[in-house]
Amino acid sequence: MNTKIYQHVHALAKDLMQASVRKNQANFDEYYRELQQVCDDNEDSDKDHPVQWETLADFTDDLALAITIYEKALVKAQAINSKDFLSSIAFAIASLQVELGDKKSAIAHLENAKINSNKIADKDLKAEISELLEALQSA
Repeated sequence: MNTKIYQHVHALAKDLMQASVRKNQANFDEYYRELQQVCDDNEDSDKDHPVQWETLADFTDDLALAITIYEKALVKAQAINSKDFLSSIAFAIASLQVELGDKKSAIAHLENAKINSNKIADKDLKAEISELLEALQSA
């Protein structure tokens, strides 16, 4: 990923977190629009990357819209075959699907996340994926 874009996305994520903590909706909305613009500007270019879309989805309050954005990020992660992004994005989608009561789709995403997580170093994410999958399958 382009370092300049990554740093911009990372800075916007920090700004979005601060605005959220401070309950400053005007600043949050401004930073969100800026992040959306970064995503739109880079879409389908050599600068397009799942991290920008995953970050945008992370800060999207509308759960259905967030899933749609995560799904776009998932396509971008598949294009570069990034097991880390494939795992984290599928886990995020599954978590939202659980909130929306779509257990079947959540399990399907978690099964994919678990397969992809076999190739990543993040043990915490692996554990979270396995725990949620086991909880849903046993419920």
